[in-house]
Amino acid sequence: MEIDALAFEHAPVGLTLLENRIIRRCNLQFAATFGGETADFIDVPLARYYPSIEDYSRIGERALAIMRDTGRYSDERVMKRRDGTLFWCRARGQSVTPEDPFRRGVWSFTDLSDERPVVELTRREREVAILTCRGMTSKEIGLELGLSYRTIEVYRARLLDKFQARKLAELVAKLSGMPL
Repeated sequence: MEIDALAFEHAPVGLTLLENRIIRRCNLQFAATFGGETADFIDVPLARYYPSIEDYSRIGERALAIMRDTGRYSDERVMKRRDGTLFWCRARGQSVTPEDPFRRGVWSFTDLSDERPVVELTRREREVAILTCRGMTSKEIGLELGLSYRTIEVYRARLLDKFQARKLAELVAKLSGMPL
């Protein structure tokens, strides 16, 4: 096996080559992370591994906008294994076709399950959690999502309860996987 192929296959993070968000090739760690053999993922749409089609669309729109400027994208998100279980994942992508960022790219996926267990959240709770971790106030989040700041405070209270956090700083630490 050529050294390049050896490095790809045995990288300590999940690697995949995507074309228009369809998996064309993946390595052993990607297959292990998502629950299968490498052959199980070939020519499969990445959409299958998102919790919902709405998440796939929303994250895709955000990633595309950023990649048009930089050619790169990264975030931490909940993804879905082949068996349907959810897990936190760090995703990083690099387009090799800057004029059309999703046409072809190399992406890495790292399982964050050991650092951050999945708590069942609604789509809106996930949005509020993400924007909270970005340092936005309730009023700023309300404007972003088209909701009142009081509604955002209700969502934050639910998040505090679900994550068993006493205050906002502790919630952000738990959401971001920071040691307490």
